[in-house]
Amino acid sequence: MLKNIQIKVIVAFSIVGIIVISLLGITNYMNLQDMKSQMNPNMQIQQVNYLISNYENQTKIIFIVWLIFFVILMIIIGIIISKTVFAPISSLIISAENAIKNEKNKFDNKKKRNISDLVYSFDVMNNELKENLNEATRQSKQMETILLHMTDGIIAFDITGKIIHINPAAKTFLNIDKAESFEEIFDKYNVDINLEKIIYLENWTSSEQKINVEDRTINLFFAPFKNENDRPGGVIVVIQDITEHVKLDTMRKRFVADVSHELKTPITSIMGYADTLIENEVDKETSSKFLQRISGEAERMSHLVSDLLTLSRYDTSKAKIEKVEFDLGELVKYIFEGLDIEMKKKNQNGECFVTSNVPLVYADRSGIERVVINILSNAIKYTPENGSIKVYVGFVYNDAYIKIIDTGIGIPKEDLDKIFERFYRVDKARTREMGGTGLGLSIAKEILDQNNSMIDIKSELGKGTEVVIRIPTKQTKNVKEKVNEE
Repeated sequence: MLKNIQIKVIVAFSIVGIIVISLLGITNYMNLQDMKSQMNPNMQIQQVNYLISNYENQTKIIFIVWLIFFVILMIIIGIIISKTVFAPISSLIISAENAIKNEKNKFDNKKKRNISDLVYSFDVMNNELKENLNEATRQSKQMETILLHMTDGIIAFDITGKIIHINPAAKTFLNIDKAESFEEIFDKYNVDINLEKIIYLENWTSSEQKINVEDRTINLFFAPFKNENDRPGGVIVVIQDITEHVKLDTMRKRFVADVSHELKTPITSIMGYADTLIENEVDKETSSKFLQRISGEAERMSHLVSDLLTLSRYDTSKAKIEKVEFDLGELVKYIFEGLDIEMKKKNQNGECFVTSNVPLVYADRSGIERVVINILSNAIKYTPENGSIKVYVGFVYNDAYIKIIDTGIGIPKEDLDKIFERFYRVDKARTREMGGTGLGLSIAKEILDQNNSMIDIKSELGKGTEVVIRIPTKQTKNVKEKVNEE
């Protein structure tokens, strides 16, 4: 741009110079004409021509001098103007351009940096958003999986009573095939519950109720929840099948009642005989009879307390179980021979068969001995005179077994599932008369369970009973230990 201005200045000075030179030329020309007009006509032509030629030469010299002077002047003026005017301006313009370029570069760098920072921020936000979405999705799937496989039922209702979520367990417990409202579900089970009271009057409303659905007892727990604005959002209902708890509670109550009854009967008898002996004078024979009754009832109470303590030890895992390897055939023969006297008293035909290939068993010897004694004693006790009792000891499927078959009074089919319950008696009067506590089979079942053994009873009323006991052998024990080591 400065170069263009310099050229324009030089051109302007050149034009001025040309005009000045032209004016000089015109002036010389006019002076020449004046000189011609003023010449004497009498002068000779040669003189005139000489004068004119001389004037023209002078004029040319002057013109050339002016031209050289003008050129030198133009150069000097150009240099002066360039140094004094255009150089500072040029320097100022260059500085301004450099400043502008620097600012522009700074702006561009800042702009690029800002854009880069913005892109980085967007990348970070995008990654965080993806992570949050993935975490939310993962938690949602975890919650869905938990709710899907929960054994308890879960139903979430909104504030209007519409189902928001329900898991399969809840559908099964309440027999829900299609979407129903809060009122429709619980009205059919006569549940006295109000959705609005639960939501708005939580502290004054019963939030737990029990209902019966077919043969099950169901517990319902109602809990209100709030939405993201901390306002009432609806109600969650937790549904639990407490049938087993109710059965266990019933059994506990019945057990306490049975124990009280079993203890009360001999205590009453003992107190009655003792009071009679104290308050009345009786002969020696009657006194001896009463004392025998008192001793019998006391012995019966002792057996009962002993059995209860045994069950208690097994229930609390405090019973000492020392598993060893022993010959089951020899143990059964020993017990059978010890009870042979009892069988002969009733003229019963007793036989014991032990196969030769029965391996050693791995169990609590004293516990198994108690079980065999209990089963054999029951067989002798409930088999009439001249009856038959056969005992077999063998080996099958890695288990040793004891099979006891009698021709006794048998057990009704409807009672077979209950005979292992505590204090359960098929014939209570006869059992009490024979001195039973009603806990023998319960104790036997507990002992066998602790020894990883099994018991199975088959019976028919009036035709006898078959009891099969399975006990792990040494071979089975070694296989289990090998698997554990691997």
